[in-house]
Amino acid sequence: MDARVEEALRNYPDDDDLRRLFEGEPTQYRKSMTLPRHVAEAARMCSRINAVYYDNPDEAYRLFHEFVPGAGEGVQFTPRFEIEYGMALTIGRGTFLNKDFMICGGGLVTIGEDCLIGPRCTINTPNHALDVHNRLDGWEHALPVVIGNNVWFGSNVTVCPGASVGDNTIIGAGSVVVGDIPANTIAAGNPCNIIRPLPEIDPFFA
Repeated sequence: MDARVEEALRNYPDDDDLRRLFEGEPTQYRKSMTLPRHVAEAARMCSRINAVYYDNPDEAYRLFHEFVPGAGEGVQFTPRFEIEYGMALTIGRGTFLNKDFMICGGGLVTIGEDCLIGPRCTINTPNHALDVHNRLDGWEHALPVVIGNNVWFGSNVTVCPGASVGDNTIIGAGSVVVGDIPANTIAAGNPCNIIRPLPEIDPFFA
């Protein structure tokens, strides 16, 4: 587990639901006494950052790095964004998050360096139970998501629990990523599939 997440858990030593969430074990969010409080606090922090961004961007970025301690140098974002568990997120240096970015759930999310995340992209980490009884009883579990370095998402990309995207890959607008997309490819669709390898040189810039 990421050292920052371990540090977060040390800050909440009696929060077994948070530990189970980060470790991918079954949880009952709607019956938890602590998880809704974490989400509410995150929503307040995101709202505060979004509100101050255009008047005081330095303060917005200071708050962002406080909220997401795993964010590297030079990370940029455009409001609005919504992240439910900042302590479960790692973002590499130089990555750009366009407007309406959202991470839903408390599964561990890793986004690499120098990524370009288009507008209205969503990363989801929770899975509800498949069977009727456990789903009605509120059981769910989170799966980690890993995005490599220098990845470009077009607008409205949805990443599902447990998915991964390799280095340098481009995901086309409107795609739904449900599995593992390898490095150095162009992929798109619902579900997202490989279309072709990356060109050595974009002909537009040749």
